[in-house]
Amino acid sequence: MMPLMVADRAKFFEVAKVGGDDKTRAHLENLGFVPGAKVQVISELGGNLIVNVKDTRIALDKSLAMKILV
Repeated sequence: MMPLMVADRAKFFEVAKVGGDDKTRAHLENLGFVPGAKVQVISELGGNLIVNVKDTRIALDKSLAMKILV
């Protein structure tokens, strides 16, 4: 497993685990980052990521991207 922040760009990955406190985990799960979900890093800009999850593009800051393990 590795944090989404360091995942290769343009490759598809499967979410293995979502970390953080209860509030952070709930927020990420509401966005679609649940174990088994397919995610793809579209781009990185200034340490922030644009990712594709469940056919939706979402911007994540570095701290949130580090909590998602693929």
